[in-house]
Amino acid sequence: MEGDCLSCMKYLMFVFNFVIFLGGACLLGVGIWVIVDPTGFREIVAANPLLFTGAYIMLAMGAMLFLLGFLGCCGAVRENKCLLLFFFMFILLIFLAELSAAILAFIFKENLTREFFTKELKKHYQGNNETDVFSSTWNSVMITFGCCGVNGPEDFETAPHFRLLHSDDVVPEACCQRELQTRDGAFVSKEDCLMGKDMYQNRQGCYTVILNSFETYVYLAGALAIGVLAIELFAMIFAMCLFRGIQ
Repeated sequence: MEGDCLSCMKYLMFVFNFVIFLGGACLLGVGIWVIVDPTGFREIVAANPLLFTGAYIMLAMGAMLFLLGFLGCCGAVRENKCLLLFFFMFILLIFLAELSAAILAFIFKENLTREFFTKELKKHYQGNNETDVFSSTWNSVMITFGCCGVNGPEDFETAPHFRLLHSDDVVPEACCQRELQTRDGAFVSKEDCLMGKDMYQNRQGCYTVILNSFETYVYLAGALAIGVLAIELFAMIFAMCLFRGIQ
């Protein structure tokens, strides 16, 4: 009976670790895609410290989970105490790191509010100054998502740097409608757009557009994170049970 339980525990741990292995491979793939994506998303990530850090954290976590799943599978199949102990310590550290990251994300969530982005945009945006990382990032966001400002074109009415550098323009070029929403896309009517004619501008704010675009993925990512934490917790329990059962 004891041998049957140990065998069952071994195969359950193998299954759990194989899931972790696949999850790590997925995170690794997404992290690599975000960093090397040639369609313009890379520019947005690279210029925003929060997103830039997040992309590399995702890459690192994917690599660690990939390695962790591999070690767990090997430790379970070979019934190696050394591998199982290393696996347990490794997964415990990752579990604590993920828990800490979740707590920090909750604490600093106010840095992702509409008001925060509006204040930062008005304070730092300089228009078509491609040498300024902040402005270039916002231009990439507005062109890629076909939006204007955080709330809409009205954001630029009280943006001091933009008004000083572009006193004759109502909105920046990045807010103008294009035949294709890319940097190389031809303007529908640039002059009319800059003069303030609504029909030639992207009127919707980027906060709403981006939130709507990623809302489903945010909930999915949250559900996956909870699932991964639960799997890691069960994997630690199985690892210790298997470790104690091996002679």
